[in-house]
Amino acid sequence: MVWVTDHPPKSVDLDSCVTCGLCLPVCPTFRLTGDETASPRGRLAAITAVAEGRIEVDERFDEITSFCLQCRACETACPSMLPYGEVIEAARAEAVAQVPRSNQAVRRLALGRALRSPLAMRASTIEAAVLQRLDVLGSLPIVGGATAGLRRLPLPLPSARGGAWGPEDAERVILFTGCVADTWFTEIHTATVQVLLAAGYRVEAPETQTCCGALASHSGFSSDADSMAHMNISSLSGDVPIVVNVAGCGAHLKAYGRYGDGGEGIAVSAKDVTEIVAEAIEAGRLPMLASNGERVVVQDPCHLEHGQNITREPRLVIEAAGYEVIDADPGGMCCGAAGLYQVDHPDMAEQLGVAKAAKVEATGVHLVASANAGCEMQLRRYLDGGYEVLHPIEIYARAHGMLG
Repeated sequence: MVWVTDHPPKSVDLDSCVTCGLCLPVCPTFRLTGDETASPRGRLAAITAVAEGRIEVDERFDEITSFCLQCRACETACPSMLPYGEVIEAARAEAVAQVPRSNQAVRRLALGRALRSPLAMRASTIEAAVLQRLDVLGSLPIVGGATAGLRRLPLPLPSARGGAWGPEDAERVILFTGCVADTWFTEIHTATVQVLLAAGYRVEAPETQTCCGALASHSGFSSDADSMAHMNISSLSGDVPIVVNVAGCGAHLKAYGRYGDGGEGIAVSAKDVTEIVAEAIEAGRLPMLASNGERVVVQDPCHLEHGQNITREPRLVIEAAGYEVIDADPGGMCCGAAGLYQVDHPDMAEQLGVAKAAKVEATGVHLVASANAGCEMQLRRYLDGGYEVLHPIEIYARAHGMLG
């Protein structure tokens, strides 16, 4: 037995690795450990060894592949343009299928089932909001630390899912509401809608959309990720832009081409909100403010910089809000959020989080921009209360008086 899933790592992808080592300096886990098996090249060697029948998918293989943050910095550095993100997701699916963990049923329930259920998400968020107000949410076992950077959850819970805004005859865009984004980060959806309305769009958020499937896919629950993708393909299809304001979700939607013709349409239509807004600013559909003399420090989420090759647009949006942009960590490492990585590898996630916070602190700037929900939480967790962490679109909307 070698591979057992329907979509195992592809030989053509594994063969494209020339073992040049250019991925090593940009890999967070290798840089911190110096261990070859904690590098993209080492992981690919292990996956190739399984494909060739030299080793089996066992607990060691599970350890090697699960230690990866899936930040995809190696893709940016790879001269062969190897789609490492897809390969490691396929390898994780094999590990889950062949080396089940004791907590696997609970993880699948959370990532593969609960995230796609609006009712489950709202119920769990209400519970979290109550625990947050009782100041005990952060003390919960396993997940408590990961919630330390969570925004104040509003009660009652608003939701953008199923909404429509703007005149019916205006140019239409679809708002991807996601799962935790619609319950934990509703302020970002509000800012997104207001800015898009100001740009002259009609914004619609289909009721039938669901979680993008990224967290399930990253964790090896490929069948659940496939199911969520096909639900979204049915819900979001149409020749209009799909606006996404969470970098991890956007990167995953842009990879929907793996799901066939319908998925390819979603992949082409998906746009990060900073892409849409920057385009509108440059076209004169949205205003620019003169410099206010203040600065914003920008953190580049891995799934925006490496997963979508987007770095210019968030900076343009912030500059159009009147701020000077300061880079948090040019050429730096992943912040360590990485989905459930904080739960599975808390020590490594903490090292990365502390290092990223130190880079921000070194700038002397206290307003921080991050275009990914998980990164925002990680930054807020390791920065003290004197820092404000917002999405670039929130900074733009607030500067232009678009928020009530």
